[in-house]
Amino acid sequence: MTRLKWIIPIIRRIQIKILPPDDWVLNHLVCRVPLASPRMAWYARLGVAFEDHRTGVIMLGSEIHAPQQLRIGRDCAIGNRCALDARGGITIGRDVNISSHARLQTAKHLIDDPDFMHDFSPIVVGDRAWIAEGAVVLGGVSIGEAAVVAAGAVVTKNVAPYTVVGGVPAKPIRERARDLRYRLAWRPDWQ
Repeated sequence: MTRLKWIIPIIRRIQIKILPPDDWVLNHLVCRVPLASPRMAWYARLGVAFEDHRTGVIMLGSEIHAPQQLRIGRDCAIGNRCALDARGGITIGRDVNISSHARLQTAKHLIDDPDFMHDFSPIVVGDRAWIAEGAVVLGGVSIGEAAVVAAGAVVTKNVAPYTVVGGVPAKPIRERARDLRYRLAWRPDWQ
């Protein structure tokens, strides 16, 4: 065995160059697994921190960047073809519904920087929040407990708990009822 010690560093270098990074595996292979349970187990294995990966679901076709920076609470439903850019960190509470085609974007470019540098800011989503279809949440934003982001809204500022926001940029529309008791303990077997 000692005669073959020299080959181990070579194998490691080859492995790094040949095997794709976790983001590629998640966004081109895992996100296409049609059965929810194995897909969620792979997400957990590749770095997504679930409170419990056996509850809740990330639906088919969703894109995740920097899975090690993504924290998801129990019983969350993340719809088809969502984009979760967690390079700045994303924390999602319990019983959160993120509808299809929504985007949580923690990265941006500094437009006045001479080198067009990037900046990453975290996103926090409180328990029982709902981010509706096609909504965009930008970095540095907190979505309060049980808040609702309307379809197609672009959230650039914090959203207070139990507040419904909509528009571009998102503005408060009304308050949400406070006696919420639901749990999103739903997970399809196939999808």
